[in-house]
Amino acid sequence: MVTMKDVAQLAGVSITTVSHVVNGTRAVAAETKERVLDAVARTGYTGDVIARSLVTGGTRSLGVAISLVANPYFAELIQAIESEATAAGYTLLLVDTHDEAETEEYSIRMLRARRVDGVLLTPSPGAVGSVLPELRRLNIPTVLVDRLPGNQPVDQVGPENVQATSALVQHLGELGHRRIGMVGGASGLTTSSERVLGYRLGLGRAGLPWDPELVISGESSAEDGATALARLFDLPLPPTAVVAGNNNMMVGILHEARRRHIKIGTDLAVVGYDDVEWAELVDPPLTTMAQPVADIGRTAVRMLLARIQDPSREPQTVRLQAKLMHRQSCGCA
Repeated sequence: MVTMKDVAQLAGVSITTVSHVVNGTRAVAAETKERVLDAVARTGYTGDVIARSLVTGGTRSLGVAISLVANPYFAELIQAIESEATAAGYTLLLVDTHDEAETEEYSIRMLRARRVDGVLLTPSPGAVGSVLPELRRLNIPTVLVDRLPGNQPVDQVGPENVQATSALVQHLGELGHRRIGMVGGASGLTTSSERVLGYRLGLGRAGLPWDPELVISGESSAEDGATALARLFDLPLPPTAVVAGNNNMMVGILHEARRRHIKIGTDLAVVGYDDVEWAELVDPPLTTMAQPVADIGRTAVRMLLARIQDPSREPQTVRLQAKLMHRQSCGCA
């Protein structure tokens, strides 16, 4: 097997110089760099994917920077991304951002060091002011997935949130509910703000007034979702129906309802954004808006490959429609 030492001997340089060239860790004179790259090509050095990328112009790899703890549906999203990328001849490098700005910045730097051909990113709340400008400055092909900050010159793909959430609220209004609560997601996330906007839109369409005390953040977690429902039921006039902003908070809502001996679908109508495998298994089955998760993943990869192929193309924003899964937790027979 050809080694870095063989490349160094052929190029007439030190192993250290070869390492600097293939890893980009220090500037090397243009003539010397050319000799090293020529030696890599002539020897067929394949011990390092980074070295191959310098010769071929790409690593045939895509970086995925995503918060794996933010939402269980991201596992399904990654599966769709991996399937589409593999079919196109690419491998994935996956990093967990934990939805923290510092970790996100480190993750992007790590993917850059691996010389990925492009990046799929579910941006953290602080990404607009930190990671996104850096990615643009470095001309790294990027597609934002799921969370779409808007007014950003970058490709984006995610679910339609406003009209979908509005439809859930309208349905509850049609069933006669006049006090409809909303357990919203983590602050700073576009998905959270868009679903609250959809909630307000749905209230207006149902002829119901906006009451800020009926909207409580569940911070996109089960524990805070439970706390949010508890606060709603401690109001002098509690809601008769609740919209959960995602499936994590739905879990907390169901736990708190059970703790308080509240019967879902009878004492309290519950609907939610996000669908999960167990939605049909609980009693009563949950009425939800199901995101087109697989389509989002596949579309994200296709958009990224198109960006890699043509870096000058106009940025696109794609919104895919959610589907109403009408079951019984809303109180319908």
